[in-house]
Amino acid sequence: MNSTQTKTAKFLTILSQSTTHALIIQTHAQIIINNLTTSLHLTTKLTQKLCSHGSLHHARLLVSTTPNPDIFLFNALIEGLFKNQMGWDSISVYGQLKKDGVLRPNGHSYGFLIGAAGLISDDWRVGRMVHGNVFVDGFDGNFNIGASIVNMYVEFGEIGDAYKVFDEMSERDVVVWNTMVSGFVKSGLFGHAMRVFWGMVGCGVGIDSSSLASVIPAAAELGWLDSGMGIQCLALKSGLHDHIQVLTGLVSLYAKCGDLDGARSLFGRIGKPDLICYNAMISGFTCNDETDCAVRLFNELLGYGEKVNSSTLVGLIPVSSSYGYINLVSCIHGFCVKTGLISASSVSTAVTTVYSRQNEIELAWKVFDESPEKSLASWNAMISGYAQHGLNEMAISLFQEMQAYDVHPNHVTITSVLSACAQLGALTVGKWVHELISKYRLDPNIYVSTALIDMYAKCGNIVKARELFHEIPDKNVVSWNAMISGYGLHGLGHEAVKLFCDMFHLGITPSEVTFLCVLYACSHAGLVDEGNKIFECMVHDYNVEPFAEHYACMIDLFGRSGQLQKAVDFIKKMPVEPGPQVWASLLGACLIHKATDLARTASDRLRHLDPENTGHYVSISNIYSADRNYAAAASVRQVAKNRRLAKTPGCTLIEVGNTSHVFMSGDKSHPQSAAIYKKLEMLIAKMKVAGFQTEASSTLHDVEEEEKELMVNVHSEKLAIAFGLISTEPGTEIRIFKNLRVCIDCHNATKFMSKITDRIIIVRDANRFHHFQDGVCSCGDYW
Repeated sequence: MNSTQTKTAKFLTILSQSTTHALIIQTHAQIIINNLTTSLHLTTKLTQKLCSHGSLHHARLLVSTTPNPDIFLFNALIEGLFKNQMGWDSISVYGQLKKDGVLRPNGHSYGFLIGAAGLISDDWRVGRMVHGNVFVDGFDGNFNIGASIVNMYVEFGEIGDAYKVFDEMSERDVVVWNTMVSGFVKSGLFGHAMRVFWGMVGCGVGIDSSSLASVIPAAAELGWLDSGMGIQCLALKSGLHDHIQVLTGLVSLYAKCGDLDGARSLFGRIGKPDLICYNAMISGFTCNDETDCAVRLFNELLGYGEKVNSSTLVGLIPVSSSYGYINLVSCIHGFCVKTGLISASSVSTAVTTVYSRQNEIELAWKVFDESPEKSLASWNAMISGYAQHGLNEMAISLFQEMQAYDVHPNHVTITSVLSACAQLGALTVGKWVHELISKYRLDPNIYVSTALIDMYAKCGNIVKARELFHEIPDKNVVSWNAMISGYGLHGLGHEAVKLFCDMFHLGITPSEVTFLCVLYACSHAGLVDEGNKIFECMVHDYNVEPFAEHYACMIDLFGRSGQLQKAVDFIKKMPVEPGPQVWASLLGACLIHKATDLARTASDRLRHLDPENTGHYVSISNIYSADRNYAAAASVRQVAKNRRLAKTPGCTLIEVGNTSHVFMSGDKSHPQSAAIYKKLEMLIAKMKVAGFQTEASSTLHDVEEEEKELMVNVHSEKLAIAFGLISTEPGTEIRIFKNLRVCIDCHNATKFMSKITDRIIIVRDANRFHHFQDGVCSCGDYW
């Protein structure tokens, strides 16, 4: 060994033993003094040491000034930057390496680079770029690199890409199989996780405790206890059953599948349960509505002096059965605040969710608003809370705020916002949300696709809803229900019945909701015979016990068609006591057909069963007014007034551009009010020439006829249509959304307006859609 080799070996030993940054710098100085800077071996070791002590700038400077560096030196720098969580810097070094074109990255280079790309969570395209270069440079067959790429895509949530790489790997060890299983579980694709796991077993790969711990949650979430027991048998056979990770997973499996005795038995097998085991059992009690047991176990845990964590509290909070637990939730909330665990995103999200479900929206908002770190789950909890309680404008506004914070939505977010758009009839916002699905590369799963169908149908675009329905490859019963319901809303009863028959022929079992949707469609299209047959089919062929809503639909079906006696006979034959919905349907039919005596009977029953519902008083009052029995009408109104019941004020929404405009009856608050009233006056004049006559029979009897006419002429629907006419180009379709049933006068007026202006006018009222074109309504005056 010559003098240079001896010195190099000496300094390599010194570097290996250097434990402080100062010693490393001194050693570097001695390397320079001894003229050993050309030793790549020594420089590579020095680079590794500098990186391990965080002296990254020094390391980069060293590499950049080294003459004729090799790939091993660059790998040392790339690895050092990666291990110091400097993903972009690692990629930058790689970029320079590729740009110079002198050195070719090897397998180790890509191993570190894939890890570095995984650190750049805000831009998944970097990882895809590295993956592409792996392929170009011929390392796609390298096992270690393939496993790293699978892990990278799983971390990014790009589970489809992860599986594609996994599927093309010629060699797979237990670790990469486990990565794929856990990746599917994290993505909520539990069925896929189960298939991959059993594929691993079928390939003869030796499973370990991580394999079992990864797949058991999938069986638990799916509620597949039999499959879970199969995995348990496999655990027994492989000697892994009593591993604490596996037992904890099995406790959770049995609890989530409703077998609490099994869960208790497994929990008892654990000699010294750790906090994770306790958390699983507490959560198991809570999800099975055994809240008292959960609280006792929680107190037992505290009694042992254990320090609980966020998972303990999330498991304790009765999210799935929150009604009646307001005091408990308040106590848990107080405990969370006292211990500081409320700052954990998972805890604040669970508290937000449970308050929302108990209709404590203000408390839910307070917890959400005060959360220091708002996760996607917490945004979802608040948005869905607003949507589920009919606060649709607030749900959409919060979603827009979430977008301003650049929080990317997931399928849960999109489904909740689409539901809010559907209820509001906010088509413009709904289309924007639809575009975001593509922007954020969210595969439209069955729930999102169904929500889109529902949104387009309820916003008046039944053609788009039908198009999306036919694009779904694997439709579930909820998808069929959404489309049938959409047809019913638009008065397309024949199409709804045909779709129901298609469903039957394809062997898809209809649910109670399916029957409700198709019966609703029949009642709004006058398909009495078809509706009757479907009801009989439901009861006798499918053994479905009708709900109050099904009975109400049948009464509505007979009543709307004028078969009032048949409706009464149906009520008499009902095996259960008719409730408010049934009598309300009969009262509605009486309003259509001016059956005053029968209306009085229905009204008397409703006053007894549902005395606080203002709508019933309004309906019977209108029937009396139409029959010119003004004294009786006034008496009914007085009863409602004495009970301090207020009629829901009618309002109509219209979207022009990206802005929603809301009108009330006689509203003059709009900035263009003068132009709106002028347009309406001109329209009514032309309509009268064409034969229009005002229908004011349901207005107050104690005003002059001329005043009655003025009152109905400024209903919110007419104001909204007039605004639409002055704010849009000729020929543009006008869509309006009324919160109550459209009155007879406005219905007739809209027919004339569509004829005079040569416009298609679509009206959604509380019951259904009306498509007005050329003086004709799609409902055939049957609503």
